[in-house]
Amino acid sequence: MNIVIDNKSGTPIYDQIYSQIKSQIISGALKQDEMLPSIRGLAKDLRISFITTKRAYEELEKEGFIYTLPARGCYVAPKNVELLREENLKKIEEHIDEIVRLAASCNLSKEDILEMVNFSLEEQG
Repeated sequence: MNIVIDNKSGTPIYDQIYSQIKSQIISGALKQDEMLPSIRGLAKDLRISFITTKRAYEELEKEGFIYTLPARGCYVAPKNVELLREENLKKIEEHIDEIVRLAASCNLSKEDILEMVNFSLEEQG
């Protein structure tokens, strides 16, 4: 597992850890039932507080991306298809919001946007 902390980023460190692990789980880089580094071990490797790492793991567990076995550690949870679908829908909505914002700045009409989307869909085949 590869985690890179950007101290210059405005994003909290726990959120950077959470996002990177979540991304690796969704992409399949981290496999189902794969053991994650211990909370203390990851904190030591990243030279950050144990509490920061613990918070990231708690968020991942709360959202169903990992599970914890007492005295054994944290593991990647089986992929929940519905959870992944929701994640992707959320991303699509964010992209649509950005498209609408950019389209407004270019004075594009709804029809122009739909034409562009239809063209893109036809290209995908």
